Amino acid sequence: MKPTTCYVPVLASVLLGCALFAGLGANAAEPDRPRLVTVSGQGEVQAEPDRALVTLGVESRKPKLDAARAEVTKTVEAVLKLTRDMKLDQKYVRATRVNVQPEYNWDNNARERNLIGYFVSRQVEVELRDLEKLGLLLERATDLGVNQLGEPRLDSSKRRDLEREALGKAVEDARLNAEAIAKAARAQLGPARTISASSGFVAPPVPMRVKAMAADAGGAAESYQSGQMNFTGTVQIEYDLIVASP
Repeated sequence: MKPTTCYVPVLASVLLGCALFAGLGANAAEPDRPRLVTVSGQGEVQAEPDRALVTLGVESRKPKLDAARAEVTKTVEAVLKLTRDMKLDQKYVRATRVNVQPEYNWDNNARERNLIGYFVSRQVEVELRDLEKLGLLLERATDLGVNQLGEPRLDSSKRRDLEREALGKAVEDARLNAEAIAKAARAQLGPARTISASSGFVAPPVPMRVKAMAADAGGAAESYQSGQMNFTGTVQIEYDLIVASP
């Protein structure tokens, strides 16, 4: 009877050898971890506003709906005529729909509510492209019966360009920061790998009202002295850091 040959040890040796070879190959193929530096940068640009969004509101409370609505309609029509008389571009003038709300009080004895009148409101929104007319518009609108006057919201027609300029300054600031770090680390700055950015603007405080004489107003009219708008950019950039071989 022939002895049985056992191949298990040989097979185990082959598997072990393959595992060692695979491990050595993986270690040899593993790339060096890149040396990186991450920095942030800020940029800011200032500019004067050249436009304003003005909201002129009219509200009325009357026992009868028709009376309240008529009062609001009359004032709004007068304000729209004012914008035409001031030669404001009508494509930047918009009147909202009439808002009507019935008002009630509660009768505790009868345990029921009673209709006491109506609240009617409407707004005229003007995107003013000539800030020299801002004070005159607000004063005359008030004289016509506007009783809800929102503070003007200032803006710039070049806002997007100014935000881009601020972003450019932020990128330059980040690069200078990265170069300073690389120099201190006795390394060289490589190309940028990733960049994240954000921009925005901060409107000036509520414009300061200044009394000024308006020849066509027949007296003292309010003008507005606006401040500077701040346009900001913020970036975060990841650069390669090239370290010289020893």
